Amino acid sequence: MRAIQITVDDALLARLDADPEVKREGRSAVFRRAVDEYLRRRRRQAVSKAYQTAYKSPGGLGTDWTGWEAEGAWPEP
Repeated sequence: MRAIQITVDDALLARLDADPEVKREGRSAVFRRAVDEYLRRRRRQAVSKAYQTAYKSPGGLGTDWTGWEAEGAWPEP
């Protein structure tokens, strides 16, 4: 792992430090989990946008894929 430096508002830091999970596991563990959740959410949004773009295009995905719309699944990274 690598140490990084971030700036956090005093009020937000106080709220963070008051959290039982932070007291139990530490700030770093909570920040790592929060960043991981953020990146997963962003990936889901990007995949969703790609689907929307594909289906909005003229002709959609074409007739080869008719009926398979609900069958696909994206693996988690």
